[in-house]
Amino acid sequence: MQSKIKGHALGVLVAIAFLMPFAAEAQSDNPLRSYADVVDVASPAVVNIAAEKVVDMRSQHPFMEDPMFRRFFGDPDQGGERTNNSLGSGVLISSDGYIITNNHVVENARDIRVTIEGEREFKAEIIGTDPRTDVALIKIDTQNMHSIVVANSDALRVGDQVMAIGNPFGVGQTVTMGIVSALGRSIGLIDYEDLIQTDASINPGNSGGALVNMRGELVGMNSAILSRDGGSQGIGFAIPSNMAFHIIEALKKDGEVKRAYLGVQPQPVDQSVADYYGLEKPHGALVVTVNDDTPASRAGIQEGDIILEVDKREIKNPSMLRNVISLSEVNHKAEILILRDGKEKKLKVKLASFPSQDSVQPTVPEISEDETLDGVTVREISNRLRAMQEIPEEFDGLLVTGVDSASNAARVGLAEGDIILKVDNKDVKTLKEYREALGQNTSKPAFLRVYKSQQRRSIYIAVPR
Repeated sequence: MQSKIKGHALGVLVAIAFLMPFAAEAQSDNPLRSYADVVDVASPAVVNIAAEKVVDMRSQHPFMEDPMFRRFFGDPDQGGERTNNSLGSGVLISSDGYIITNNHVVENARDIRVTIEGEREFKAEIIGTDPRTDVALIKIDTQNMHSIVVANSDALRVGDQVMAIGNPFGVGQTVTMGIVSALGRSIGLIDYEDLIQTDASINPGNSGGALVNMRGELVGMNSAILSRDGGSQGIGFAIPSNMAFHIIEALKKDGEVKRAYLGVQPQPVDQSVADYYGLEKPHGALVVTVNDDTPASRAGIQEGDIILEVDKREIKNPSMLRNVISLSEVNHKAEILILRDGKEKKLKVKLASFPSQDSVQPTVPEISEDETLDGVTVREISNRLRAMQEIPEEFDGLLVTGVDSASNAARVGLAEGDIILKVDNKDVKTLKEYREALGQNTSKPAFLRVYKSQQRRSIYIAVPR
């Protein structure tokens, strides 16, 4: 028995001895995991930016216009300006010196200095800026520079590894690692947002730096953080490379961005609205207002339509609709899929150039008590009531005089003082019209078009029954 065990043990030892050279060879082919190769590819294209800005202290401190304040704190005409230095980052996108960065890094700068690889310094000029996306294009006078390779940011997935490269707090080029935490984020920081969220550490000074994939290719430009104390807390945001480079091409060509527009006021589709329209889940953009003489009105888009797709790209929310339209070419004939009366319909819309702000104000809709809708009390608007409540003449509907705080109506946003203009897309100016409209389809939520007096805008509200 012992001889058999010894023989078995000897066989194991022989096997181990036989395999050891192969194990050693395999280990030599798999050194300790490192991201140095990614850094080698991307970091030479990431630059440090120092921008000298002049701040008018009189605009910052209106008390400077007060003679008493001037007496004690000095005449603003003599030293009313202060010079600030802004530190940030940028990315070389071409060998002849074009650099992409954030608008807020170089905005109002009178002198911009770019340092490459911590050594060579260049004076830069601004080619163009777009504050609405926080993108800027600057240029240095040089040739044969190492530029970054740009990737398709639409191919990013949540969970992909990414690396942030920049100049946090001015300490010099720094590399941090993380993953893509979310896509399509909108945080209300700039007008047009479709941000990549990452937990790769981003700090002040990283703005304008590179967010790269594991091939060292640019997928985003670091732009903002959410933080209580100004430091990184694992929630950073980057502008996708596809959006940034659409802006850059326009700045390079024209020095400005010419945006297309649709001419609608949309709102998100919540669960109640989705239930009313028979959607499996909330998505799309619900059209609240169609402005007169706009691409939308000319194409036949109507109030109450839900925009589901633009050029076969699914629209998830109003922010996404705005981004997709604004990044389209002016005069492009967009194919828009809408949901109307329970049926999908395709419309061709010739997009126009975004007009001045004054000419795109939303079109204002032509606007005894009742408790037909649970928890909601309304009454007709008499001349006396209109005068007492200061309701504009152009609004005809029913005034909401009470909403039970525990009701479904209160939960979805209906409030006292609102004016109900439509029920199920039917005008309601009398209590009779209101009751008839509510009684036609009680299996679905009550779909109301409401004018919010305090906010001076119209929205749709779906009240579950």
